[in-house]
Amino acid sequence: MRAMRLDRAGPIATSRLSLVDAPVPEPGPGEVSIDVEACGVCRTDLHIAEGEVQAPLPRILGHQAAGRVAGVGDGVAGLAPGDAVGVGWMAAVDGRCAYCLSGRENLCAAARFTGRDRDGGYAEALTARAEWVFPLPPGFAVRDAAPLLCAGVIGYRSLRLAGVAPPEPDSPGRSVRRLGLFGFGASAHLAIQVALHWGWEVYAFTRGESGRRLALEMGARWAGEAHEDPGVLLDSAVTFAPAGELVPAALARVAPGGTVAINAIHMSPIPSMEYERIYGERVLRSVQNFTHRDAIELLALAAAMPIRSHVAEYALEDANAALQDVARGNVRGAAVLRVSR
Repeated sequence: MRAMRLDRAGPIATSRLSLVDAPVPEPGPGEVSIDVEACGVCRTDLHIAEGEVQAPLPRILGHQAAGRVAGVGDGVAGLAPGDAVGVGWMAAVDGRCAYCLSGRENLCAAARFTGRDRDGGYAEALTARAEWVFPLPPGFAVRDAAPLLCAGVIGYRSLRLAGVAPPEPDSPGRSVRRLGLFGFGASAHLAIQVALHWGWEVYAFTRGESGRRLALEMGARWAGEAHEDPGVLLDSAVTFAPAGELVPAALARVAPGGTVAINAIHMSPIPSMEYERIYGERVLRSVQNFTHRDAIELLALAAAMPIRSHVAEYALEDANAALQDVARGNVRGAAVLRVSR
């Protein structure tokens, strides 16, 4: 099968994935094999390729893989060949630790990840643990569903941890709630749809003119750069870009009692800041991975709304170009590899 494999980490401009002919993987007990049709390109893939997130190499990257079940291993129930499914970043947990037993398996110390600890979706096929394979929403093309499997679900978890929620059914007259999105790429362009659906006003802070235009087109009340003042205080904020300087910038825009959630697996150092930035019972919290429940909820919501992905499509062989465009901020929405011919 065709696959784009990372053999050596380094700057994406010089360290490139190689097109290889890899063996077609077979599912073991408790596993499912998937014929991949599309795979989203995530900034975490870039972090792995450049060595900022460590991975055993060689490795086939990609953790937003969508396609159809090709085969099932012993002990698998509820999935059958031909089912439209997807796989995200979470690949396995121990199922026994205090985190797993309390529905917080995203914090499991033994967690393993698709495209880092096992081969991912930059290939024509992959295998995955059946419990981390998710049926795709009906009516979604695979290229549109692929970004939901990481950008979408991590964005959804970030919103919830930032205190963003649907309106209470018995409080139709509540005051306007305001959300800031710092960075407007693959995850933010999906998160804004959820926030607007729940009745929040959204303010987008991003350095790229293309991202600001997209945010306004999608319904943002205001769009500007991180140093600009939208003229209102925010109730919640999520930082998406892996830039530590955005954390104090976001805290400066949040009202007392508000929350800033950091949606990043790796980022530059957070600069020192005055205590006043977090005083007033402001909350700063990180976001780590996602739970099984997060994925189920997000995919159900995506079907009900529905959520629509803005996709920049690349051929599998152009994975290096896609990663370079992600690094430069040149992707409007989400980058997706077209894997099936």
